[in-house]
Amino acid sequence: MMKYFVILVLLATAVLWWLGWIPSFNRNQDEKPIPTAKAIRTDITPELPLSGEVKPAFQVDVKPEIGGKIQKIHVIPGQSVKKGDLLVTIDDTDLLNERAAADAEIEGAQLSVQKIRGNYDRARQLHERKLLSEEVFSNLEADYHISLNTLEKSNRRRQTVDDRLSKTRVVAPFDGTILEIPVNEGQVVVGAASVNSGTSLMTFADLSSLLIISQVNQLDANKLTLGQEVILNSPNSEDSDASAKINFIAPLATVKNNIKGFEVRGRIEKNGAGLKPGLSVRVRVPLGKAIGVVAVPLTAVFEQKNDKVAYVLEDGKSERREVTVGIIDNEFAEIRSGVQEGDDVLLVEPVESAAAVEQNAPPPNGSKKIAPKKS
Repeated sequence: MMKYFVILVLLATAVLWWLGWIPSFNRNQDEKPIPTAKAIRTDITPELPLSGEVKPAFQVDVKPEIGGKIQKIHVIPGQSVKKGDLLVTIDDTDLLNERAAADAEIEGAQLSVQKIRGNYDRARQLHERKLLSEEVFSNLEADYHISLNTLEKSNRRRQTVDDRLSKTRVVAPFDGTILEIPVNEGQVVVGAASVNSGTSLMTFADLSSLLIISQVNQLDANKLTLGQEVILNSPNSEDSDASAKINFIAPLATVKNNIKGFEVRGRIEKNGAGLKPGLSVRVRVPLGKAIGVVAVPLTAVFEQKNDKVAYVLEDGKSERREVTVGIIDNEFAEIRSGVQEGDDVLLVEPVESAAAVEQNAPPPNGSKKIAPKKS
């Protein structure tokens, strides 16, 4: 009986302590202080972080227009050249033989024309005197025109050979720099019959104009506009001596690295960091600026239905205030109304406010019913 009596006493004591009828000296000692922060005046400059790659604005793969063996490569990677400078010479031995044959053909055609022209001139005089039949004169006239046609074809063949010979000298299409040469002297290359065929002799680019190319996810793409300035940082430097302006935003979303987004390009206008093609860089896109404004930590702003609220601590009690939020960044939110500089704001929502909302009753200060939701 004594055992059951002791158990009953202990249970009753626990219930009374839980209901608060028995004071506990350790309860207040275990309670943690409510985390707060002061509303401060500061600058807010939100940025959209991206990653990008530097590429030349003008870059081409130089391909030969005719096939053959590479006789000489006249440049090396990294060399700067001017428009028209000789890059590669392709062996022209076969073409020189073709031109010699074309010259011989032209010479023979010219002799044939001279011979037939003499016969034709005499025949015409006789025909005018009615001393030569119409049939014989027509045949001689046809032979003369055929010889002229043969001479014309020989001249055109020679011109074709000369055009092909000129294409054995591959020259720079514009001022630029040689980036890569994937072929060697003595290698046989294929002429480019179309854009996607032919052997690439080298990659050639104008490094005086560089682009930064990034992929922006579909949620952030609408934050960007043409002409917007971006700041560039190389991965191993915090200096921001390079900048660009957005000059292209893709109208169609594409998937890259399993993420749907839009390609964005910017022309690099300042390159104090010495950025070069192929380099991966960090891109920061400023999304606005607020100088010397009242701001609180993001965790101090709560969204309740269509309202944004903050809780200001006064005399140990929290006061709910509706606030107007301006620009935000990763840490702070600009407060345009509702909170003053120096106010202590709660970083967590008061328990009594959340409980009042759950019970569908107004909070202690008598404001309207709200549905708490952290931003």
